[in-house]
Parts: sequence; C-alpha cells; structure tokens
Amino acid sequence: MTDTPTLVAGLGNPGPKYAANRHNVGFMVADALARRVGGKFAVVRKARAEVCEARLGVGGPRVILVKPMTFMNLSGDSVAPLAQYYGIASESVIAVHDELDIPFGEIRIKRGGGEGGHNGLRSLSKSLGTKDYARVRFGVGRPPGRQDAADFVLKDFAKAERPEVDLGIELAADAVEAIIEKGFVMAQNAVNAVKRSEPEVR
Repeated sequence: MTDTPTLVAGLGNPGPKYAANRHNVGFMVADALARRVGGKFAVVRKARAEVCEARLGVGGPRVILVKPMTFMNLSGDSVAPLAQYYGIASESVIAVHDELDIPFGEIRIKRGGGEGGHNGLRSLSKSLGTKDYARVRFGVGRPPGRQDAADFVLKDFAKAERPEVDLGIELAADAVEAIIEKGFVMAQNAVNAVKRSEPEVR
C-alpha cells in the first residue's frame, strides 16, 4: 500500500484582517483538522504557506494540511509546488473553500468542474494544470439585496451565524476525512445527501 499523502488546501487570505471572513472558511477547516490530529502549522517560507504534516489517527493515512500565504487569487502558486515536492498527484489534492451558490451552512463535495468565479480555485486549476481535484465546498449563501459578492465574502460572519458556522466547520472537516479514509465516491454520496434542515447521519 502506498503511503503517498493527501494534500488538503484550505483556501483563504492571510492576516488578522481577514481571519473571520466568509472567504476564510478554508483556513478555519484546516485549523480544525490540525486540532483533530494534534498537529501544528509551521511557516514554510519557500512555499509561501503554513504547513502541517500529520496522520489521521495512529498509523492512519498521511495528510499535508496547507494554508497558502499568497492571498486567495494566487493560492495555486503555493499549493502546486508543495504538491510537486511531496509527489502528490492532482487526484489527491482537496481544496476547501467558501461557496456562494450553496445555502449557508451546507457542505457539498465535488471533483472537477468550473470554478464558479472563485479566484482561489481558478488559481489552483491554472497552477495544477487541471481541474480534476476534489473540492469540499462550504455554503455561505448569496449576498442580501444588491450587495456585491466580493464585498460579501470579505465580511465577517454575523454573530448570529457563528453557531452554524462552527458546526459547518466540523462537518467540512468530517467531509475531508471521509474522502481520505473512505474514498471520494462514498464520501460524496454521504455528504451530499445531508441537507441543512436534516440531522447529520452518522
């Protein structure tokens, strides 16, 4: 059995100004995964990223958690060289990101397809040379009224939203683990069947 790791790229923008933004749920999920495995992020300056190497459970599959420090629209400039360094093919890359076209709090999994105007995904696809990587999509919903989408995702979650955001972060982390441990198809079937109004099936 190969011990090639999975690279999990939580997409976001570095710095405290952006830390609680809707656009930064990828970083939040990466942090949650690091806590679960008891790992810590370290700055890798050459890669312009924070990186955490760990295993899912004792003797479990290897995972490389990555938070690009390049800002969102250059995420691929950080992720692609790291994937190459660790010998990780695009099929073993998982991007975790915010998604406007999914209702708030819902988690969806897909592989490949378009980027939906998401600059982080666009950069990732360009740098990896393919769109064929897994995505764990965290629904943030559409902006209210005529608010610009770019402004909306760069705002912090409202205080009233935080309990559901915290739950969504854990569900997204569950989704990442399911892809790695159970395979993409099984994880997709389980995760995408759960609607926001339904209790999670374990």
